[in-house]
Amino acid sequence: MKKIILSAALAIGGFGLFAQGNSEAEIRSMDTPWTNQVDEQPHGEYPRPQMSRENWVNLNGQWDYAIKPKGESVPSSFDGKILVPFAVESKLSGVGKNVGEDNELWYRRSFNVEPEQRKERLLMHFGAVDWEAEVFVNGQSAGTHRGGYDPFYFDITDLLNETSNQEVVVRVWDPSDDGPQPRGKQVKKPNSIWYTPVTGIWQTVWLEQVPNSYIAEIKNTPEFDQNSIKVSTRVEGAKEGFQVAVRLLDEGQEVASRTISANEAEVTLEVSNPKHWSPENPFLYDIEVRLRRGNEEVDRVDSYSALRKISMEADTDGIQRMMLNNEFVFQYGPLDQGWWPDGLYTAPNEKAMLFDIIKTQEMGFNMIRKHVKVEPARWYYHCDKMGMLVWQDMPNGDHGNKWEPRPGITGVGTEKERTSESEEIFRTEWKAIMDANYNFPSIVVWVPFNEAWGQFKTMEITEWTQAYDPTRLVNSASGGNFIMEGTKITGDMIDLHNYPDAAMPEASIFGKDQILVLGEFGGLGLPVEGHTWQDKDNWGYQSFENKEELMERYRKLIDALLPLIRDGLSAAVYTQTTDVEIEVNGLMTYDREIIKLDEHLLKELHQKLYEISIEP
Repeated sequence: MKKIILSAALAIGGFGLFAQGNSEAEIRSMDTPWTNQVDEQPHGEYPRPQMSRENWVNLNGQWDYAIKPKGESVPSSFDGKILVPFAVESKLSGVGKNVGEDNELWYRRSFNVEPEQRKERLLMHFGAVDWEAEVFVNGQSAGTHRGGYDPFYFDITDLLNETSNQEVVVRVWDPSDDGPQPRGKQVKKPNSIWYTPVTGIWQTVWLEQVPNSYIAEIKNTPEFDQNSIKVSTRVEGAKEGFQVAVRLLDEGQEVASRTISANEAEVTLEVSNPKHWSPENPFLYDIEVRLRRGNEEVDRVDSYSALRKISMEADTDGIQRMMLNNEFVFQYGPLDQGWWPDGLYTAPNEKAMLFDIIKTQEMGFNMIRKHVKVEPARWYYHCDKMGMLVWQDMPNGDHGNKWEPRPGITGVGTEKERTSESEEIFRTEWKAIMDANYNFPSIVVWVPFNEAWGQFKTMEITEWTQAYDPTRLVNSASGGNFIMEGTKITGDMIDLHNYPDAAMPEASIFGKDQILVLGEFGGLGLPVEGHTWQDKDNWGYQSFENKEELMERYRKLIDALLPLIRDGLSAAVYTQTTDVEIEVNGLMTYDREIIKLDEHLLKELHQKLYEISIEP
């Protein structure tokens, strides 16, 4: 496909400042190796690999946009073009303007619907829109969605006009840090560890053609100890006599199958000679789900799953350990924030998104902690295929409570007293995030809170999370307030944040009931001239002048981890994968041009962490 030509104002050099637009805040930019490889229809890959169909149309590309005061009706005129799915503040959007809580961002584009598509239903999908989005089709509202990190769709069949040409308009409002909603690291005035706002569509928009009766949802649950996979389905518009047929495949060969009534909830597929999923052998079973009426195939979706188990079990000293497939595997990975200097929340293309995971694996990490951001489904799909374990954070919001970090344990502080609206927003989006990402076997840990950022009703939220998905472990508040009532601790882990040195929670106090985790440490900084977000005042938790000094200090951190693993530590998270804006404590520069530490040396160092044997 043709490459887009960015407007002259946005394409000069590798660094720059955008027009200030509707805010006084400056918006910076920085090129990556993929900036100039962005196609006219970016991210053209099928966006939902866990539930794929053939009949779909990608709506990414050039849309009209307008920034208008909040509360106005659909604009009669627009300001220019924006490249979807890049946030309006980003360079790759072609706009580079702030929006703010007093304004709304509007999108508009046309699309065609052919006569044969009218015989079935047409769904319009949005991978993610930050934060509140109302969708209009041919002037009629299809619906409103609130949530910046979960996918949603509307059935637009009944809103189509009689011609082939249709119009979609999207209204977006995002108050950034002026609102209580989950927002991760976004603030209207970036500083320190807080970054540029992300407003609007930032994941793929697409149309999906489905039958009048169709498979609306599937849920795949590995039952490792039973050598089986449970598949639940939900059929929209099921009629009498409809059946659901499910097949489990090993590289095209059927290993199990079952057929049930479309009104039944689930099937259990038992696997002979099971193949397990792990970082060393990330084997995935394919799943075919067909909706049938007699011999007629009404609908079909393709999915996949894996036999893997994450659990906790005490070792011979009575210390709780994190187990993968009933064996102790030390989990070590970087804090990964998923930010891009040209696309902000959105990687320039699939190659760029995959690059971070590949480099993480080549460096010898077996885990990634996805920090206060949720990625597109294809990111987790690649982790599934590559065998990368994932800890998934809930994006934070509504700050204001107290955090008191103490030596040897995590913080002991206060909880946020949220409004009922704020609580409802959190609960709704957390559930939606868990639902959307439930099928990815790479995700082994849910993290509802980080460092007391908006932390509230910790026990209630943690216990709900554990009950809602008992197949994963729950790290209730990474580095946050764990002790909420006397000495009672909630969740499966107690998680210490300690910079820069390696440390662990006190095993004699906490290890009998909780898995011991070093949720963040390191943060070693190295600014690389010509590859920083700004020329000066960049920072790391501890800064160095060259790669040799950095490597020597990093080596000492790894050496310090070894005895901690023997004493009870089950996992550690190093800060961080890449530099992000003014933070220069990444293993790579923000533009991904420079890898600061040799991957082969890192892999050799990290291998020692996995060789320590712990017996349950």
